[in-house]
Amino acid sequence: MVGPKAAGMSHDHADDGGHALPGDDGGHHLPAVEDWPKGFGEASWWPFITAVGAAGFYLGAALLILGTGENPLVPRMTGPAVFIGTTFVFLLGLYGWVYHAFVKAFWSGGHGDNSGLRWGMILFLGSEIATFGAGFVYYFFIRGSAAWQPELYPELFGSLIIANTTILLISSVTLHFAHTSLLKGNRERFVGLLGLTLLLGLIFMGGQVYEYYEFIVHEGFVVLPGSGQSVFASAFYGLTGLHGLHVTLGAVLLAVVFIRSLFGQYSPERHTSISTVSMYWHFVDAVWVFLVVVIYVGGSYSF
Repeated sequence: MVGPKAAGMSHDHADDGGHALPGDDGGHHLPAVEDWPKGFGEASWWPFITAVGAAGFYLGAALLILGTGENPLVPRMTGPAVFIGTTFVFLLGLYGWVYHAFVKAFWSGGHGDNSGLRWGMILFLGSEIATFGAGFVYYFFIRGSAAWQPELYPELFGSLIIANTTILLISSVTLHFAHTSLLKGNRERFVGLLGLTLLLGLIFMGGQVYEYYEFIVHEGFVVLPGSGQSVFASAFYGLTGLHGLHVTLGAVLLAVVFIRSLFGQYSPERHTSISTVSMYWHFVDAVWVFLVVVIYVGGSYSF
């Protein structure tokens, strides 16, 4: 994210607290100091590029469905190709967006009022509540209909889910104390706990992949018409997969801020991206707890 000069920033380019001073570029790169395209003032195309990439996920999923069955409407590999291609577009837009919104601004010494970024994250999380809410409404309709056949479903709530949930909750605790350590000026503890949070997030993702493998390969719990499980399986994989996608994005954000912390960024006065990433990660954790109660416990026991 930032060039090697940042790690060895001399006293000529930093104040006594090791913070970047105005005019110090910290060795940052990509693709220029000014945002793109030039001449548009505060306007930036990076959020638009990111949105196009994200929209491609849904397009790829739709084309994947249209490419299945005995008489597919599109070639079978069209959906996966679109999904993979737009993933690169999404990551490119996200990188440019994060770079110019945080990295370049940090090394150029801009402080400013960052309350708008925090409110932007709050509004984004509000839209995420609506997204997950639609999936839960779909599940509740299934739960109360004749399509609900729990005798056909595998055992959902077990030791793996308990362990995975514990890991994710601990990651929220470590991230919280990483942030408070930064605010207290304890950089070593901040970096260590931030790295631990990222590690716990990756372990959680590995646990969910293993869970999918067990359900699909060993339990035969798949979305197949006429299987008796397809309706509930669509809700289960839809909600857990959506959450897994959000955890993956959260892990990417944690990796970004962790790498930046290794290059000496963040201080008690400058920690906006830590605050916003923390808000996102705590939200993902809260959604998972609700998902465990509703899907895993609710799908395993009758009330």
